[in-house]
Formats: sequence, structure tokens, C-alpha cells
Amino acid sequence: MQFLFADHTLDTDTRELCRRGTPIAIPPQAFDLLTYLVQNRDRVVSKDDLLTALWGGRIVADSTLATHINAVRRAIGDSGEEQALIRTFARKGLRFVGKVQSLPAGVQPAPGTVAANSPLPAAPRSDRPAIAVLPFVNMSGDAEQEYFSDGLSEDLSRRSRSCAGFSSSRATLLSPTRASPST
Repeated sequence: MQFLFADHTLDTDTRELCRRGTPIAIPPQAFDLLTYLVQNRDRVVSKDDLLTALWGGRIVADSTLATHINAVRRAIGDSGEEQALIRTFARKGLRFVGKVQSLPAGVQPAPGTVAANSPLPAAPRSDRPAIAVLPFVNMSGDAEQEYFSDGLSEDLSRRSRSCAGFSSSRATLLSPTRASPST
């Protein structure tokens, strides 16, 4: 399923978030959070809803949840002050308030319907070698340290893109769910 909003395309089948056709690096848990908010945009989503849906009911520190919410807001160009797409309702929860158009996977929007969301044509293949940065696994068992493994992947991807002669991308498509250390 594809969700088009503002100048973004959220594709849940390919687990890709794009802005004007350009993929945006987003940690897997933040991607899941954004997807959940967009899919439940008709209501305010409580903290308990998020913990149940995204963390399987495990106890997660408020700071961890806030870190993921901030990562989502950064990825879609929103902020806690602006709240143009994700609005916070004090002591109630969050709600995705942006205008959303839903499309089945693989269907392109009709020309002129959502011009800002129309994906750009695919970039030509490069002859440069490519590097795929795989997600790191938090082996500490401490859920509050997830941000570190997500940040490490993102930082390596960003830095490798600046290496001359290489193209780089985060390989979130290869790992749609984070494996737990016990598996």
C-alpha cells in the first residue's frame, strides 16, 4: 500500500519513504511508527496503542518513544513546534493530521491529482560500486539503546555516500523487521 501526503510517498510493501521521489533514510522502528500513525489517522493514537502495536506490549521508556517520534518528524520535515503532519494531544496521544491519499502497491497517481507526491522517474543505473549499510542489532537487551544501533546505520550510510566513487543506501528493504538478539 502507498500513502501519499505532503510531498512524501510511504510505501508499506517496499518499506520505503520518499520525498519527491528521493528515498529518505528512516530507522525501521520509526518507519513502523509512521506507518501506524498514517494507517490510524482517523483517531488519536495513545501511548499504550503504540507500545502494543510496535513493541509488543513491552515496557519502553518515554525517552525511547520520544526519540522515535522525533525521528519520524525529522524524516517527514515536521517538528514538535510546527505539528503540521503529526499533532500531539496532551495526555491523550498523537494523530497524523496531514491529508493522505491511499493507493494500492504499484499504482501511480493520476497526473495532476497529487502533483507534489508524484514520484520522479528512476535514476539511471550508476557504474559506480554500491555499498548497502545493513541495520545493526542492539545486542544489549536494553530497549533504550535502540537509537544507538539505528543511528550507527544511518551515520555509516550518510558518511559512505560522501566517499568518492561509491553510491550508498541503507538496506532497510533487506531487513523489514529487526531481529531480536535471542534469535
